[in-house]
Amino acid sequence: MSNAPVESRDGAAGRANPLAAVFKVKELGILAGLVILVVVFSISTPVFLTLDNLMNIVRQVSILGILAVGMTMVIVSGEIDLSVGSIYGVSVVAMSIMMTHGVPIWLSIVAGLGIGAAAGFLNGLMVTVLRVPALIVTLGMLNMARGAAMIINGGMVVPLIPRLIKDPGLDAYIFLGRGRLFDTIPTMTIGLLIVLVAGYIVFQKNIIGYRMRAVGGNAEAARVSGISVRLVKMVAFAILGFLAAFGGAINSAFLGNVQSTAGQGLELDVIAATILGGASLSGGEGTIVGTLIGVLLLGVLRNGLVLLGVSPFVQMVLIGAVLIGAVALDMWSRRK
Repeated sequence: MSNAPVESRDGAAGRANPLAAVFKVKELGILAGLVILVVVFSISTPVFLTLDNLMNIVRQVSILGILAVGMTMVIVSGEIDLSVGSIYGVSVVAMSIMMTHGVPIWLSIVAGLGIGAAAGFLNGLMVTVLRVPALIVTLGMLNMARGAAMIINGGMVVPLIPRLIKDPGLDAYIFLGRGRLFDTIPTMTIGLLIVLVAGYIVFQKNIIGYRMRAVGGNAEAARVSGISVRLVKMVAFAILGFLAAFGGAINSAFLGNVQSTAGQGLELDVIAATILGGASLSGGEGTIVGTLIGVLLLGVLRNGLVLLGVSPFVQMVLIGAVLIGAVALDMWSRRK
């Protein structure tokens, strides 16, 4: 009997506030923070709101956003992955070596995506089967994948140029990273939009996402309910590995070369953006919409600080402080 009034109030609230149908309470708070940043930087520098700068922000956050979608699934499942930057690196290094040794570009990309997914799946396997904490497993994978990338190309830079790659599809591949639709929208941003839509469908509208949230919220209850906790976590890690390789492939096309250090330090930005987007380190909470807002917030913050001439070292301090504040606020809200 007590459920009816609650449902009625929720329905009335939804009709009274259309935003409630799209955003959760936590996401509205993050969105408000993003709006405040945009207003502050718009007043501080006239360059910020120009079309070129806005497209530059969108391009800069595209790769981060692609990886953050996968990280959201891992964190919501109750785990964390510190190796995403290294998986990104070893995938694109292997891909570039295959390209320069006569393997068709499309097959090289597919192989790179497979390496990323396999590395992620291996992380999940060790976490769930061997019961080693994800922090330790992914820290080990961080070093293993980075070392493998160094071994594969000897620490050298591999330029993606016609002299080394005879495949006629090279121009089309480079366009994926450097092209612009209607001479305005970066093509790598289209890649981000595709991942966001697919991630939203899988994570928010599919049984897979429901099970990830259930496992992250209470693994034992999920197990009793018949959910395979082991499989759910392995899938989350594999998706993140796949997206790391996908983001790396697009960014390599933009840069026009691949270094063995590719993706180094990227894991910190990915985790920061995901946490800023409302994903809880305790698991069970997080959305794709929130992650997108977190990615944009981090991108806007960095871009605005650069336009204001703030030292990169000061930027690191400020972003670190924002991340600690976001986690502290999450912990406080959960206790309340």
